Amino acid sequence: MTTADTYKVQPVNVSLRGEVQPPGSKSITNRAFITAALARGKTHLTGVLHSRDTEVMVESLRKLGVQVEQDLYACTATITGCGGRPQLKPENGADQVELFLENSGTSIRFLTALVALAKGTCRLDGIERMRERPIEHLLEALRQLGVDCQSELETGCPPVLVKADGIQGGQVEIAGNLSSQYLSGLLMAAPAAKEKVEISIQGDLVSVPYVDMTLKVMKAFGVDCKTTETKKYVVSPQKYIGQNYHIEPDASAASYFFAAAAITGGRVTIHGLHRNSLQGDVRFAEVLEEMGCLVTWLPNSITVVGKPLQGIDIDMNDISDTAQTLAVVALFAEGPTSIRNVEHMRHKETDRVEAIAVEMQRMGIKVEVYPDGLTIYPGPVQPAVIETYDDHRMAMSFALVGLLHEGIQISDPGCTSKTYPHFFTDLEKLCNQSQL
Repeated sequence: MTTADTYKVQPVNVSLRGEVQPPGSKSITNRAFITAALARGKTHLTGVLHSRDTEVMVESLRKLGVQVEQDLYACTATITGCGGRPQLKPENGADQVELFLENSGTSIRFLTALVALAKGTCRLDGIERMRERPIEHLLEALRQLGVDCQSELETGCPPVLVKADGIQGGQVEIAGNLSSQYLSGLLMAAPAAKEKVEISIQGDLVSVPYVDMTLKVMKAFGVDCKTTETKKYVVSPQKYIGQNYHIEPDASAASYFFAAAAITGGRVTIHGLHRNSLQGDVRFAEVLEEMGCLVTWLPNSITVVGKPLQGIDIDMNDISDTAQTLAVVALFAEGPTSIRNVEHMRHKETDRVEAIAVEMQRMGIKVEVYPDGLTIYPGPVQPAVIETYDDHRMAMSFALVGLLHEGIQISDPGCTSKTYPHFFTDLEKLCNQSQL
């Protein structure tokens, strides 16, 4: 049952069994849009995600003179690239182009680097939460490459003003401990710089699989990046070439259905994913395996079978987008589960570490919180209305609790439109099929 404000999860009395087809990966979709936009010639994308995060990306690219044609029903898009030179042509007599990115971190970070390749002025902004999400490290890196850009706030958060005249190139240092999206944005723009770009990472890099994903998407569009053991990325001036490119199902979205199998003792298969997928979040299936589940890896599918679960102590730095899913699975395990090395989660759509702890406590669950993670102690679950903080992953992960406990309601269920507009419909289908 759902209203505009809440979604009441109906408990199931069966093991969930079936096949689920999540939408295309948001991370790959937005990277493919950027590389296709910068490419020479046309690109045809299949498996494209249609969500608010991808909508704001497409709307922005169109404002930058990139032609994007979409068939939302077929999940396809055709992009006519700008050959490395986006346009900044203000409308209605304005003196700058305005891009509004809502709360899409990938969009604002990738597009800040992309618009630097143009000539003219662009202002990038978002909702109130976006104005709390840091971007200064990216701006400082762009300034090292000759770009005139700055935050309008003393906090170093959006709005961002870019007075663009291309990226000169050269050597740049960037901190790796806040967001891999800074590095990904720089890498994707680097081939269109005037000179070679050398990027050195200071400290440990978070979410490494997302950087690997960026490099693989770039390579698929004809661009090579040299890497060294000293954490340096070197990109020479090159041209992206338009491609026919297929986007995998979203592995982060798949985690909710794998978790549903785990906690109900069911069996769920996701097609289109495999052990060598571009997305590091397929490793969530390995996490469930470590907790006791049976996982079958095939060339084009992953199946999770739920078994008795044991709590674990795990570093989730590389797959932090599935940390909320694991937090919910932890409720149904024997013994506590500790999630570590995810301090960067505090700078996402919300402070996810704090949000997990608050909502667990709302359900009567004991939680210990650390600067870089938390420990969850399983116990009796109380009915609760779960606050989602305009964070799609809070809504989708905590909905799973209601599969086994009465009285769980999800506030603002519409926030899942950010990456998975039909999540609750797909969850209901799996529940209904399992009860036939």
